[in-house]
Amino acid sequence: MKRLALALTAAALAASLSVNAAPTGTFRQAHEYGSGTNSSLDPISKGRVFQITEKIMSRLVRPGEDGKPSPDLAASWSSNEMATEWTFRLREGVKFHDGSPFDARSVVYSLGRVQDKTIASPAASTIKMVERIEAVDPHTVRFVLSAPYADLPLQLMDYRLRMIPEGSGDTVATSPVGTGPFKLVSYDPAGTTVLEANADYWEGPPGVARMEIIAIPDAQARLQALLAGQIDMERGITQQQRPLLDNNARYQIQDVPTGNWRAIVFRTDVAPFDDPRVRKAVRIAADRKGLLDLVLGGGGVVSCDNPVGPRDQYRADATCAQDIAGAKALLAEAGHPNGIEFDLHVSGIEPSWSTIAEVYQQQVASAGIKVNIVRVPSDGYWKDVWMKKPVVMTRWNERPADQVLHEVFHSGEKWNESALSDSTFDGLLAKARRELDFEARKALYGEAQRRLQEVGGSLIPYHVNRLVGLTARVRDVDAVENNSIRWHRVKVD
Repeated sequence: MKRLALALTAAALAASLSVNAAPTGTFRQAHEYGSGTNSSLDPISKGRVFQITEKIMSRLVRPGEDGKPSPDLAASWSSNEMATEWTFRLREGVKFHDGSPFDARSVVYSLGRVQDKTIASPAASTIKMVERIEAVDPHTVRFVLSAPYADLPLQLMDYRLRMIPEGSGDTVATSPVGTGPFKLVSYDPAGTTVLEANADYWEGPPGVARMEIIAIPDAQARLQALLAGQIDMERGITQQQRPLLDNNARYQIQDVPTGNWRAIVFRTDVAPFDDPRVRKAVRIAADRKGLLDLVLGGGGVVSCDNPVGPRDQYRADATCAQDIAGAKALLAEAGHPNGIEFDLHVSGIEPSWSTIAEVYQQQVASAGIKVNIVRVPSDGYWKDVWMKKPVVMTRWNERPADQVLHEVFHSGEKWNESALSDSTFDGLLAKARRELDFEARKALYGEAQRRLQEVGGSLIPYHVNRLVGLTARVRDVDAVENNSIRWHRVKVD
């Protein structure tokens, strides 16, 4: 009888494993339609809908659960002694969704598009140091750099650097082919995009058979969709909304530390913020700890206007207490003894923006800074408001130090949203990229971060702990920042 019971248990377990091995059910997620009619499935475009592209296309290198470079389509890599040449060995046997093989030519083509000046991809800065990409053999790629660079694998983790088949650039915007865990069935940027499981995914078949990515521009509407069971995950839950999900058997909530940040951006090429004294004044008048506590309930880390994440190896420590007297003195020195007034443009696309704006408005009033909050539509915010109005809200997902400092603040970069132009800052970054000694390189990146505190146009109060709301039927969503999630593991009951 004991042997029979063991046999029955083993049979039941085998049956369970067999059932779980086959993709079942539909997982539903929202995207915000923030690029409006410019929305695209080209991962290197400004309008990329990353909630879709991340599931269809893979990278050479991805963040591990510890945030460090981990193999994806590249199985291994190494550099020469001077870090001027890097060799990546590709994973063998991987196929694109159309059945064509993933190989070295795919890498040369995919990253060649990123560097193509006629495409003008915002991702180009991530591999700006790459002079040439060579297919050594079908499964080996060599990167030849213009100068020594010790952190190339970190750059290749960028969530936009996805691999596509050679020659598919003309169709990738609407019908991409990738090697990822899901394949595109239909694309409707303003409606519902449908994906199906890729049974040949190199890490094994996904846990769900179908994914639906639904356009819901407004953050409050996304929360209501989660509460109504119309979507299974919302990655923008605020601390104020958390009680709606806590202690409710219908939902789960994850509290994920990240290097993601929110900010108020003051354009440094528009008066009065073209004066570094004014833009420093409007930043030091803020109580960053107060913003963290009131907006996130303490669920994050004070950042002191530093975009580099708290877990990053190059993060520089700093302090930044509110300084009303200092802000008044700077404004007076800059010719504004009676203070200044400006409009701050806010939309509902990001749930915390309105609260940040309202708290900031109250915090800085005693420094003679009058903030008029202007609410604008969520639909098309990134196209019509961001980088166009003098003072706006922004947000960025976690990026390695070198990447975020270059892409968002270097004077020569397309997405330098504050239009900062500071030769000292640019020079520190250039030196850091060439420095092979880790401690010396870390010191240079630290100097660059401290320079931002002096001359930058971005008030970055904190890095967020992301609250992720899930319906109870969802299982095995990694409790990590978005770019590290292994989507093939997700299951639904």
